[in-house]
Amino acid sequence: MGFEVIPAIDVADGRLARFTPDGLVPIEAFGGEPVAAAEAFAAAGAPRIHVVDMDLAFTGDARNLGIVRSIAELGVAVQASGGVTSRVDAERLISAGADRVVLGSAMLLARPLLAEALRALGSRAALAIEVEGGFVSPRGRVVGRLPLGPTLVWLQAAHPVRCLVTAVERVGAGEGPDLGVVAAVAETVGCPVVAAGGIASIGDLRALAGVPGVEGGVVGRAALEGTLDLGAALAAFA
Repeated sequence: MGFEVIPAIDVADGRLARFTPDGLVPIEAFGGEPVAAAEAFAAAGAPRIHVVDMDLAFTGDARNLGIVRSIAELGVAVQASGGVTSRVDAERLISAGADRVVLGSAMLLARPLLAEALRALGSRAALAIEVEGGFVSPRGRVVGRLPLGPTLVWLQAAHPVRCLVTAVERVGAGEGPDLGVVAAVAETVGCPVVAAGGIASIGDLRALAGVPGVEGGVVGRAALEGTLDLGAALAAFA
């Protein structure tokens, strides 16, 4: 299994943004234009871009389907996310051009719906597992949390094709990934894992690539702000 470096773009109301403890704040890189950022990532050699519809995540309104479509038209694969809580949301993102949709971790609170969506979407679905303080803690409009260990045991039977594991407390901090949490998910659930949260260097990516079962890392702020040389990172795992 190879290792994939996946740059991320978070979009709110058609503009680049990021989530902080104080709410959404705009990102000025690339003039705030998501497609301009995607063009730069594609030019650096990224075969896949992670696109988060923050409006969908926090309001339930998928306002950025046009952005997903425009990025897909660049010829890169789009991994679309944004607190997806239904198969309908997922299929709308696929219709807009996403080749993979991340089902939000809030769907773990509605397990029959999650199981049905995983069956219907097959390899086009990944399952988000947002981890904070030993719990699965969905971000966005859905409130609730689940103990991590028992949830991972249940997921063995749900057979997700892959999981996107986010260390919530490390998002945007640049302090390195939570290798322990990532390894626990990969080992317990038994599916390929993509990691997010805290990735800031090629060293961080190499550390993740050394964890059995990890197939990729999502790089957000470091890629957008240029503190990580994305071209060099992509070349390191080519």
